[in-house]
Amino acid sequence: MRIDIISAVPDLLESPLNHSIIKRAREKGLVEINVINLHDYGKGNYKQIDDYGFGGDAGMVIKCEPLYNAITDLTSMRNYDYVIYTSPDGDILDQPMANTLSTAENIIILCGHYKGIDHRIREHLITKEISIGNYVLSGGELAAAVITDAVVRLIPGALTDETSALSDSFQDGLLAPPIYTRPADFNGWKVPEVLLSGNPKLIKEWQEQQALERTKALRPELL
Repeated sequence: MRIDIISAVPDLLESPLNHSIIKRAREKGLVEINVINLHDYGKGNYKQIDDYGFGGDAGMVIKCEPLYNAITDLTSMRNYDYVIYTSPDGDILDQPMANTLSTAENIIILCGHYKGIDHRIREHLITKEISIGNYVLSGGELAAAVITDAVVRLIPGALTDETSALSDSFQDGLLAPPIYTRPADFNGWKVPEVLLSGNPKLIKEWQEQQALERTKALRPELL
């Protein structure tokens, strides 16, 4: 998989993309991630990429030209399954969406910044808009990092134990059941006996029951 992230502030992505699971996936050659500095497509001495918006509203808007040039430069070299824009208007990122995106070969993620981007780019070049929640961030870089992390960890080989992802919350539409580790008794707080029984059938039944009960109590809208 290849993920190209277009950003006005590329340094914000330095840490999230170079640690933990994403780092290991890149080192294994499972994913290639490139961060493109939008200012490289800006003009003038200051590589300007923004301007005042028409209509007199406060806030700067990322211009058409640098966005168009960055995206068309990338798409001239390969086909992309998705050209994504991180936007409050987009579909909310969830596990089924992450599963779908993880099967793609090439993805562009365009990070919004300032007041936003010229709407003509959204109309003509963006193929999918994604939001990570009903709130506003200073820019789309953190959202791009969240999308990338959610997708990359699903690539076969990215996790040390690939079956781990199958038991994550939301994979089956439910929250995950409680998990425990040693010691079995800490300060009098004990691990449920069923998990110590060694009986896979009983453990599986307990986990399914707990997942359902937790979902009913904490996230009933998922049912």
